[in-house]
Amino acid sequence: MPAPSQIKLHKKSQTLELVFNDQLYVLSSEFLRVLSPSAEVRGHGKGQEILQTGKKFVEISDITATGNYAIKLTFNDGHDSGIYSWDYLLELGKNKEHLWQQYLQQLESAGASRVPAEIGRWSN
Repeated sequence: MPAPSQIKLHKKSQTLELVFNDQLYVLSSEFLRVLSPSAEVRGHGKGQEILQTGKKFVEISDITATGNYAIKLTFNDGHDSGIYSWDYLLELGKNKEHLWQQYLQQLESAGASRVPAEIGRWSN
């Protein structure tokens, strides 16, 4: 899988813009954080995934190249162990709507929220 021809972080909107084969994909920091390919999120096998909650306001604080095949994203909540391969980023871009709806359904089923608990407590 070739690298994207463009990778751009928009700090204000907290979106990562990627261009693969002239196709633009815009992925939010929250989306990338809750679908991190790390063991911390995916677990160590099928059925061991850990639902990420309270990540609505998470931000990407750093992007580091990892060889010629991936980037490592560092988030302001301290998460920095996910290596996002070009294949995985393209998969996220192509399937963004389905994956996002699936995530929202998982949150609802768990009675969880995208809003961090410390904020949610004061917004009611």
